[in-house]
Amino acid sequence: MALLPMLNLSLPGILPTPTYLPGTLALLSLCMVFAALALSYNLLLGSGGMLSFGHALYFGAGAYGLGIALERFGVPLWPGVLVALLGGMVIAVATGAVAMRVSGIPFAMVTLAFAQAGSVLVRRNSAVTGGEEGLGLDTSQVPDAFLGVVNTRNLYWLCLAVLVVVYLVTLWVDTSRLGHLARAARENEQRVRVLGLRPYRAKLVVFVIAGLLASLAGVAYMLLQSGTVPRAVSADLTITVLVMVVLGGVGFRWGAIVGGVLYTLLDQRLTVLAGSDAIAGLPGILRVPLSEPLFLLGVLFILVVMFLPGGIAGTIDAAVRRRRGERVRDALRGIDDATVETELVETGART
Repeated sequence: MALLPMLNLSLPGILPTPTYLPGTLALLSLCMVFAALALSYNLLLGSGGMLSFGHALYFGAGAYGLGIALERFGVPLWPGVLVALLGGMVIAVATGAVAMRVSGIPFAMVTLAFAQAGSVLVRRNSAVTGGEEGLGLDTSQVPDAFLGVVNTRNLYWLCLAVLVVVYLVTLWVDTSRLGHLARAARENEQRVRVLGLRPYRAKLVVFVIAGLLASLAGVAYMLLQSGTVPRAVSADLTITVLVMVVLGGVGFRWGAIVGGVLYTLLDQRLTVLAGSDAIAGLPGILRVPLSEPLFLLGVLFILVVMFLPGGIAGTIDAAVRRRRGERVRDALRGIDDATVETELVETGART
């Protein structure tokens, strides 16, 4: 992936241009941003078992936080990134501490309420956030290496680095004592309490880490898009990320990446397909649904839920496990046959 901007690879129908051109690099960068966001949500849902409808609040906090820090405070880029991440972490601590008092559907509703409140604040404070028009990136505080179409490859590498960092952090959490405790609380929180452990604290730490990683993805989104809009903090984006995670497979890190990349590619390319002359020339009964990318994505999601309930990664993992199980059974059967044959030989010798 790091060498991709140096290669001349073409995937007609999937990528708009060869891989070294800015158009494809910008699309792949966007895929990696949403893959990182899906990874952070998978940490929340897959490891902690917390269904949140407000995860986009922290993504928007990273994007808007960076924009406000650069424009209002006049700080350079990297201090602005730290300010944005710190703001996202503070918001995650405050909202998580309240939302964690309940679980299940009430938890989802509380996070939804926080997301709606954040969306209202962003839309109503046009003097700070730009309101409905969104907030542009103050390029005077951004190094020239990240500005202009000619530097798209640098933004690509930045988004790739963000994805790698998010993956490594989620890997560390999943394999640490914190991750084991969060998964145990997901399965049976009452039993964890009986053992003398504190599931509330573990789940809150996982919640804050997931929010911080989402803020990092929001920072990359702000730099890539040179601005952000109110949808970045809305519940609609959280539902979109939830679809990415379910499509890839809940609980699988590589599944979240595949889901984020696949959904983003389909969303972008189906939009282009919907406006093409080929669709316009179809009969009305076909033209109307095919001209609506969200309709096609919705149908795809329904098919995945019906026929691939474990998502892409879950289905592949189940197939691999079945294959390994067959190999183990064949090996055990071979051992049993060899044992029987040996016993028969020994019995014959004694006779």
